[in-house]
Amino acid sequence: MHIVVCVKQVPDTTQVKIDPATNTLVRAGVESICNPYDLVAVEAAVKMTEKYGGTVSVITMGIPAAEAQLRECLSLGAHQAILISDRALAGADTLATSYTLASAVSKLNESDPVQIVLCGKQAIDGDTAQTGPGIATRLGFTQLTYVSNIVGIDITKQTITVRREIENGSQIVEAKLPVMLTVELELGAPRYASLPNLIKAVKHEIKIWGSKELGCAVDLIGLKGSPTSVKTIFAPPPRKGGPVFDTSDGNDKAVNGFLDTIFQKEAAILSQILNTDGKVKHA
Repeated sequence: MHIVVCVKQVPDTTQVKIDPATNTLVRAGVESICNPYDLVAVEAAVKMTEKYGGTVSVITMGIPAAEAQLRECLSLGAHQAILISDRALAGADTLATSYTLASAVSKLNESDPVQIVLCGKQAIDGDTAQTGPGIATRLGFTQLTYVSNIVGIDITKQTITVRREIENGSQIVEAKLPVMLTVELELGAPRYASLPNLIKAVKHEIKIWGSKELGCAVDLIGLKGSPTSVKTIFAPPPRKGGPVFDTSDGNDKAVNGFLDTIFQKEAAILSQILNTDGKVKHA
C-alpha cells in the first residue's frame, strides 16, 4: 500500500504580520514549522503502514528551506520525501497549489500506485481547508474530510472505513480506495522520533522536483494559475475593554452598576425593535 502525505511549512507564531505592500505574510525572523495538522496526517500514515504494510511518501511545495519539515516527517517514520520547488510556482493560491500537488501524486503513482493521500484538515497560516479537496478533485479520488478516526482498511475489498466529524456529531463512512483524507487533530498526536529514524532523516536524500519534472501546464501554476487575488488584508483593531464594576466601595454598588448596564442595553435593543406606539416593527 502506497500512502502519500502532503505537508506544508508554516510560521511558528500566532502573531502573524502582514506586508502592506504585497499583502503577504512576513516570514523574515519567524521560525517555520510543519503544519500541526499535517504531522497528525504523517503519524496516521505511518501507523497504517505499520499495521497493513506499505510505503509512506511525503511531499511539500515550497522554498528549499522546507527540507527541514520533510526531514522531520522522515524522522517520524516516512520512507521517502519530495520537495517541489520552482520559482515558477511562487504566488500560488489553493487552486494552483492543489494542481501542483496532484501532479506530484500522479508522478508517484506511475511507479508505485497510490491508494491513499492524506492532508491536514487545514493549514494554520491560511485556514482555508481547500487544498485537500482540490487534490482529490483533480485526481478523481473519493474525498473524506474532517477524519477523526481511521476505523480500518480491508485490503481484500480495497476499502477504508473512517469516522468523520460533521455538524453536531460524527458519522462512520466506508469508501473505495483510492481516497483522499483530510484529518483532524483528534486523530492522534505525532510520536517522538527514535534515534535511528533521526539519523536516517539526516542522511536521507530528498528528491527535488520542479514544474518541468511534473509536466505542469505553465498557465495553471504560480501566479498565472491563481485566480484568487488579495485586494487588502489587515489585522483586526484591538477591542476596547468592557465596563468594570469595582467592589472596593462595596458589593451592592457593583451589583447595582452591573444591573443598570444590562437594563440599559436591553432598553436600547427594545427601542430598535418596537415603534414608539409599542408595536413590533415588521420587515
